[in-house]
Amino acid sequence: MKQSIEIIKPSSACDTAQKIKVASFFSGIGGFDIGFENAGFAISMQCEIEPFCNSILAKHWPKIPKFSDIRDVRHDRIPSSTVWVGGFPCQDLSLARMGKRAGLRGNQSGLFYEFARLVGEGLPRIVVIENVAGILNSHKGKDFAILLSTLAELGYAVGWRTFNSKNFGVPQSRQRVYIVGCYRDLRGPGKILFESECGTGDSSESDKNGKKFKTPFQEIIGDPSGKGPVIQSIAYCLYATSARHTGTDWSRNYVCYPRDGMIRRLTPSECEGVMSFPKNWTIPNSKEFVGDELDSARYHALGNAITPPVAEWLAHKIRNYLLEAKI
Repeated sequence: MKQSIEIIKPSSACDTAQKIKVASFFSGIGGFDIGFENAGFAISMQCEIEPFCNSILAKHWPKIPKFSDIRDVRHDRIPSSTVWVGGFPCQDLSLARMGKRAGLRGNQSGLFYEFARLVGEGLPRIVVIENVAGILNSHKGKDFAILLSTLAELGYAVGWRTFNSKNFGVPQSRQRVYIVGCYRDLRGPGKILFESECGTGDSSESDKNGKKFKTPFQEIIGDPSGKGPVIQSIAYCLYATSARHTGTDWSRNYVCYPRDGMIRRLTPSECEGVMSFPKNWTIPNSKEFVGDELDSARYHALGNAITPPVAEWLAHKIRNYLLEAKI
């Protein structure tokens, strides 16, 4: 059974493109949403439970219908949308978590089942899921197998691929797994996730003089002999840490002032750039969050976010696939 593409009519004479509708779940601060809008899609709804993230969504998408707790969402209230996207919580899957990982049995990552419930009731044409690489080996791979089989039992052909944001122009090494499900279409996931042509790659381990190749983390930007600041040319993966946290991302990502012998962590605004979000994206209109509380909320939201350039690349691939298929 083939499903038609749901579109929004152009709102003005200047907007001649028909826009495919996208429903956004676990929206965060809108990483998926920015990418898909940049590729010509229209966001039909958003679902996010965190108050700070909701304040950011309200700032940038004030007219889009919003839901809070996915457990309370009924599928008949979701606008008819061709594509559903969502990065369900990674807390119980992440390798950055100390101790044993609960995986899909956890209270947070277990919300995947609520998303699957809605998918089974709504049967969108395409589903896109993002999560940390830890999903691949959680409970020795059993959790990932459950995710795939759940989608397959609903009628979806499923494919997955690990993308590193640094390969999409993002100044950060951030590996995430992207899973694409196409309803009753075996060709879809492969066409969307993989290129038909091979790239040239970059596998050199040394330069022409035989010197050992430097990783991007060893390259610095700035003038070490001056007053600074000096930073790495590419950041390590940003985690959802607060301003008061001294965790892994802060110990590896810092700004150095060699002349003064001082270092500091990246500011929230700098983290926006490292994540490739627009400047001041995470500053809400409301005054509910101020000072250190605002900084902590921004750090946390950005660390959990999806980098928009990766989402945009996927969105273009999905759009081309749908238009070529004439579904």
